[in-house]
Amino acid sequence: MITARKRHTGLMVTVGALALTALGGTSYAATNDTGTHPGTQTRTPVQTPTQTPTPQAGAQEASEARIAFTPGQAVHGVGINDPVKVTVGNGTLTKVTMTAVATGTELPGTLSAGGTSWTPDGPLKQATRYQIAAEAEDAKGRPATENATISTVSPANDFLGHLSPESGSTVGVGMPVSFAFGKAVTDKAAVESKIQVSTSSGEQVVGHWLNSGRLDFRPEHYWKPGSTVTVRMSQDGVQKTVTFKIGRSQISTVDARTKQMTVARDGKTIKTIPISSGSAEHPTYNGRLVISEKFRHVHMNAATVGLKEKDGKPSYDIKAVPHAMRLTDSGTFIHGNYWGADSVFGKVNTSHGCVGLKDVRNAGDGTQPAAWFFDNSLVGDVVIVKNSADKAKVAADNGLSDWNMSWSQWVAGGTSN
Repeated sequence: MITARKRHTGLMVTVGALALTALGGTSYAATNDTGTHPGTQTRTPVQTPTQTPTPQAGAQEASEARIAFTPGQAVHGVGINDPVKVTVGNGTLTKVTMTAVATGTELPGTLSAGGTSWTPDGPLKQATRYQIAAEAEDAKGRPATENATISTVSPANDFLGHLSPESGSTVGVGMPVSFAFGKAVTDKAAVESKIQVSTSSGEQVVGHWLNSGRLDFRPEHYWKPGSTVTVRMSQDGVQKTVTFKIGRSQISTVDARTKQMTVARDGKTIKTIPISSGSAEHPTYNGRLVISEKFRHVHMNAATVGLKEKDGKPSYDIKAVPHAMRLTDSGTFIHGNYWGADSVFGKVNTSHGCVGLKDVRNAGDGTQPAAWFFDNSLVGDVVIVKNSADKAKVAADNGLSDWNMSWSQWVAGGTSN
């Protein structure tokens, strides 16, 4: 599948050297943003059909409908009463859903009489991350799909820099505590001294500067299932606390040689799924990757990664890739594939780096392997890739891939050591 997404991080300094309010930093999968974290690996994986897709398989003529979002497609620090709106040009909106990521609660909204705009019916909740999925069609009935992710103002999560995960959330055992700052931090020791991270299981937690604008915390091994992580921050006499819970342990291993993925829950294999990973020319990264985002549908367009035909059209443009979960900032996803032949899965590696699982169009069949994996995965779950032809292991700062750094290296990166 093609993916064009690299995480875009933009933050605004508000007061002092440490008080930062995040404006960007949540990646999304439906636009042509090309920003990356400094030092992020830049390969852009593309899951390519094994044969030229027919219009029914997703390569239909491009829609003229153009979907837009207010305040944008990847924005932090949105006020609970700020305007949120979806509009469309050269077409009509057919469906819009806005969902609170942590709870799955859908916000009711109103579509305008002419189908050109949609707004939520009431104010948003504070410190909440929302995903918006919009569908439209043009005058010829050709569909268009776009997505956006916004996060509302969070006094704790945006106290020093933008902190993830969200306070009160439940995440997988591989989810690091991650602070993103809007500019290079010169006095790292001063910043790190204002942060304390502890876990109810008593593990030692150490900070590491992945680059001058990102500070992550993790224990030597994955977090203990069922534990609670507490992040305490202080500045100018003011203290803030964020807590989140660690769910069950789920470690999935993708074997690029056997083309199978085994899913282990609390140490026991619960499912084996045939997959198709990166081809010999475009192998999938080896290493320990972590799910950072989940999208029931994403728009993946080859043109956004420079893959075009001689006539300038994208090599492929799949409007609604189902059950997509981000693994790296540089564009690796594990997602559903409905255009590949059944004989591909478990037999042939065909992608430009993504991991594909059998699925159906519109994510409408919950019995499909991709649907099962999506429904049974948390942000923060670990996906290990092994036996890929790629000689390079995914870099620690590419997504939430912190676990690819040895503990001795990790500890050496803390300012207090």
